[in-house]
Amino acid sequence: MDLPEMRRRLVAARVACLGTVDPHGRAHLVPCVFALDGDTVYTPVDGKPKRTSRLQRLRNLDADPRATLLVDGYEEDWSRTWWVRIRGRGRLVDAPAATRAIELLRAKYPQYRYQIGIDAIIAIEIENWYGWAYTTGESPPASP
Repeated sequence: MDLPEMRRRLVAARVACLGTVDPHGRAHLVPCVFALDGDTVYTPVDGKPKRTSRLQRLRNLDADPRATLLVDGYEEDWSRTWWVRIRGRGRLVDAPAATRAIELLRAKYPQYRYQIGIDAIIAIEIENWYGWAYTTGESPPASP
């Protein structure tokens, strides 16, 4: 899958899995929503009920900025399956600097316009793209 196709599929996807590295070097995975802007992916820390505002993914990024985002398309007809994974460096973005990200998230997800607030934004600066589709059988790394 080439880079334009990976970007198209990433933009169209509604949900992803965000991976960070915990203090013991283990993968920490959480489902998330996101928006792509150029070579940056934004994922919100929103106002839905949580046990704490200092989420594990945020603590992980403070200690180790490596982040991965995975989107996939699964079909019972496996000839239609695919995935796109980006890797990069994640960081917390302050609200004033996140205006563009918030606009993108509100445009993609109506819930952020009317029901749920955004408390903070994680920005992932993309360093590598990877993708695979059953129809191509290839998963070469691509760079933006």
